[in-house]
Amino acid sequence: MIRYFGRTHKAAVILVFLTATHFLRAGDSGAEVVVVYNNRLAESRTVAAYYAQKRQVPTNQVFGFDLPTSEDMSRVDFREHLQKPLARALSTNKLWRIASQIVPATNNQPGRVEWKVVESKIRYAVLCYGVPLRINSDPNLKEPGTENLRPEMRRNEACVENELALLPLIEQDVPLAGPLRNPVYTATNPAVLHPTNGVLLVSRLDGPSEAVARGLVDKALEAETFGLWGRAYFDLRKPTEEGMKAGEEWISNAAEICRRLGFETVVEETPSVFQPGFPMSQIAFYMGWYTENVAGPLAQPVVEFNPGAFAYHLHSYSAASLRATNRHWVGPFLDKGVTITMGSVTEPYLAGTPDLAVFAARLIFNGFSFGEAAYACQSVLSWQTTVVGDPLYRPFGKSPEQLHDELQLQNSPWLEWSFLRLLNLNLVNSKPVGDCVALLEQLDLTRKSAVLSEKLADLYQTQGKPSSAVHTLSQALKLKPSPQQAIRLRLKLGEGLAALNRPAEAYEVYREFLQSEPAYPDKAAIYRKLIPLAQALDKKEEAEKYELELIRLTAPARQ
Repeated sequence: MIRYFGRTHKAAVILVFLTATHFLRAGDSGAEVVVVYNNRLAESRTVAAYYAQKRQVPTNQVFGFDLPTSEDMSRVDFREHLQKPLARALSTNKLWRIASQIVPATNNQPGRVEWKVVESKIRYAVLCYGVPLRINSDPNLKEPGTENLRPEMRRNEACVENELALLPLIEQDVPLAGPLRNPVYTATNPAVLHPTNGVLLVSRLDGPSEAVARGLVDKALEAETFGLWGRAYFDLRKPTEEGMKAGEEWISNAAEICRRLGFETVVEETPSVFQPGFPMSQIAFYMGWYTENVAGPLAQPVVEFNPGAFAYHLHSYSAASLRATNRHWVGPFLDKGVTITMGSVTEPYLAGTPDLAVFAARLIFNGFSFGEAAYACQSVLSWQTTVVGDPLYRPFGKSPEQLHDELQLQNSPWLEWSFLRLLNLNLVNSKPVGDCVALLEQLDLTRKSAVLSEKLADLYQTQGKPSSAVHTLSQALKLKPSPQQAIRLRLKLGEGLAALNRPAEAYEVYREFLQSEPAYPDKAAIYRKLIPLAQALDKKEEAEKYELELIRLTAPARQ
């Protein structure tokens, strides 16, 4: 069953913005970033130069190292050719200072001297296309205390950036086997996410190609300027195993956060993923689990990710490769237009994956940058999570009011989405549906916007006005909806007409649907709707033709 959020609520009068950002602060500058590329790949240097230019990173903060050109590197290569050289470069260029500090004794431990970062001009590191993704397991690495770990945690492989996040602790004897507690997990003050607290915010500009990696920068800058707009989709699976419920709660809570913060939110609640024919349009957020390879609407040739979009699929090997475009999840996400994402390079176990509710809250409500939100939502580091995208990207750095005013002054095409979020914020806060309907009816933009017209049709349906809903859906189809929105509008229109006992019109809607959508992946569902309509209209020949076509489409594949 699919639940549509943001429709039915009651009471109160005036439609106003209800601030969705807890506190606002200026975006971080390129001066707080170091950029790392692979000397052995020209494309890696190109991406680094592009990012440094776009974000105005000082030239003495861009470093190239001789690294393997595959997605994997050995522990020795990581230590000798990336970890140590980068730490030296940061100290040599006076980008941070490591010094000794006395840690006072406690009841459980004696006092000791620790060497750590005590001052730092930088908070972020960006690894560019061509920097390896994963540190392979080293079976010869023996560490005292490893025997005390659970058997499945006695592993020393790791994601490169997740290991590099602990670079501020390079002078300490940090264990390499198993995950380590993230000291900034669930932080609400972004200033805490800092090398002086032991964490460097490391992400990568990467993907199936150099062009995709560069595009992550452009889409982030666009969404920072005009806002991150669109719909939010969440794919639950209803697990029965007790140990799996945490993942379900993270995704479910992230959905509720998006709903309460004004996003048009859709939740898939069956054990399977969204079906291929589900019209997933104008995506701002997608979060789901638990399929090994990209599937459903997200595996279609074109996916409607809006600029700035975040997508995440919780699976143990979702980021086993960033180069693949039809396997796993992160590579296909990037190939199809996602701006920011995370994933697992190898088995993390559920507790070692990001808490998506914390991520959504920090990114949207607290106005964190992507890098800040990505590291505030991970309970452990030195583990398996890759963070892909511009870490400075801050899509909710402006208040909804400020951004709405800017979009109005620019007569921006994104203004329709700002009005939609305004309506949803008011509905969530118990404003009467009638007030929202009245606003949309009076708004000139509604008559030009497929997005707002569809919302108006939904609200008419909520009010028990199906004829008005059907008329408005028909109008929305004339307003240049996106391809996937057009599919959804036609499906809603067909259902609405059938419910109003207007079979001839419903029949025409579905028949035209098949003509206009020859590549629709679930034609069988349309034939199932057409057959009874054709029979009711005494179109026996057409009904027989549709029945034969349905048999052909649903016949088992030959082995």
